[in-house]
Amino acid sequence: MKYTHMNGVTAIILGGGRGTRLFPLTLDRAKPAVSFAGKYRLIDIPLSNSINSGIKRMFVLTQFKSAGLHRHIMQTYKFDNFSEGFVDILAPEQTLQKSDWFQGTADAVRATLNYTTYYKSEQMLILSGDHLYRMDYTDLIRFHRETKAEITLCVYPINYAEAPEMGLLKVDNYSQVKEFVEKPKDPIIIQNFKAPLDLFASQGFAIDSDKYLASMGIYVFEPHVLNSLLKDTTKNDFGHDIIPTAIKYYRTMAYPFFGYWKDIGTISSYFDANISLAQSEPPFYLYWPRWPFFTCNRSLPPTRIVRSEIRDSLLVEGSDINGAHIADSIIGVRSIIREGSCLNDVVLLGADFYDGEQNLNNQGNADAPTMGIGRNCIIERAIIDKNVHIGDGVIISAKKNSKDIQKDNHWVREGITIIPEGAVIPPGTEI
Repeated sequence: MKYTHMNGVTAIILGGGRGTRLFPLTLDRAKPAVSFAGKYRLIDIPLSNSINSGIKRMFVLTQFKSAGLHRHIMQTYKFDNFSEGFVDILAPEQTLQKSDWFQGTADAVRATLNYTTYYKSEQMLILSGDHLYRMDYTDLIRFHRETKAEITLCVYPINYAEAPEMGLLKVDNYSQVKEFVEKPKDPIIIQNFKAPLDLFASQGFAIDSDKYLASMGIYVFEPHVLNSLLKDTTKNDFGHDIIPTAIKYYRTMAYPFFGYWKDIGTISSYFDANISLAQSEPPFYLYWPRWPFFTCNRSLPPTRIVRSEIRDSLLVEGSDINGAHIADSIIGVRSIIREGSCLNDVVLLGADFYDGEQNLNNQGNADAPTMGIGRNCIIERAIIDKNVHIGDGVIISAKKNSKDIQKDNHWVREGITIIPEGAVIPPGTEI
């Protein structure tokens, strides 16, 4: 295989906006800071893909509730003096010319160009901070260079039902993008963007006849092209503004990706992506020794399991499980689950500390239960955020068709019950 050098590639990772579709997980944190698989953060995915691909310059653009995200990145991604690698965090700043927040994805890149282009780059790689996938960006960069592209968009085959929520592309027989539409609702327009079967068959990929090419939100730009496109300060979003204009003037190519890829920007997609990790044949496999996902190293004891029954679940370090029944669940770092409790289809995010390590005094309530899951609880189809106190005998259950509700200590969204970070659920509560 032809060697592709990556020293000239700069990665820009978009830290996301308010993430309202993931409320209440994003009430007090940025979307890329949301926990995943009980131990990672979503931001770890693009950063790990970049590091594993040999990229040494990475910038993370943040804005909303970003303190926790900044802390995680600074604690995790430390490079020695000889590696030349770094992860730099860029937030909105006031200047003589600009005092606003980032107005969109393109505006965020525009506002930080002075920093991201400080080092001479051959290509600028722009990534989303909230997608789940494993990609070797060297293949993408090789494709970009060999096709003499000025812009390359990563594309993924999707079904008709997904098309109205995605940016769709039409390509010719040489993979050049000829048309782009962002989140079309008209069925006639959607049908006009069917994926060309012959093109991908010639490249060794087989897809069925009812597929559409969706933008993955992964872009490669030649630096001078990116600079030119961002000069128009009225264009603030890549999908809505920049890409539809760019394909008219610049050689824009589509790079097909056929591995696992998922936008986990909604509660249901986040829940399903987590639960699927524990299946016997998971669609996304974590255990690739040559392509690890990096995260913060913790000096925690092994998980202890006493008199418990565990089936099809992931257990993260530092947990203590005593006399519990757990099935089809993710048990996050430092989780405490007490005797007689049953968890089924639960994403338990765990805790940032053990009881007594922080001076929170159980949120000012001396009678509040200790942190973790109490005795004889039944919890089904739920996401339990970090640092939650659930008393004895609590029942939490939701049906797939349950109506959305919002209360002080719990939410129901898309048929899933969410207990927000730090919530206290008194003993005997039924939700």
